[in-house]
Amino acid sequence: MTERLSHIDDAGRARMVDVSAKADTAREAVARGNVRMQPETLALVQSGGLPKGDVIATARLAGVMAAKRTHELIPLCHPLLLTDIDVEITPDEAASSLEISATVRSTGKTGVEMEAMTAVSVAALTVYDMCKAVDRGIRIEGVRLVRKSGGKSGEIVLE
Repeated sequence: MTERLSHIDDAGRARMVDVSAKADTAREAVARGNVRMQPETLALVQSGGLPKGDVIATARLAGVMAAKRTHELIPLCHPLLLTDIDVEITPDEAASSLEISATVRSTGKTGVEMEAMTAVSVAALTVYDMCKAVDRGIRIEGVRLVRKSGGKSGEIVLE
């Protein structure tokens, strides 16, 4: 038996899933990704030596703002009341990268994994934007969901 995609109606058209009958539960999702760059670029990020300002603080704020607007960016996402958004950006000198992690929480009828992955993606894009003038080889890598909990699926740990 093949599972049917929940965002497709009987006629094969994209649709928003009706979550009216679902119970409100505490929801949490954690996503991660990284931005690889030249060691000299990472040193400039850490020292605050880039002309556009504090890369880490700006990218963290961009990630928070993006999580709150996910429903405006992903066509079939529900607008959610998010209760907590935490974006952490940690330099990794050995890998010459910034490791980005986003944790998003809500109490509601649908999960927050898209919000967590959007937060990581936009934080990474902000790093790219702020550093591209000094490093044309920056790479955004590995944006992924690592854990989610809540709802009928319970806890799912992917890493």
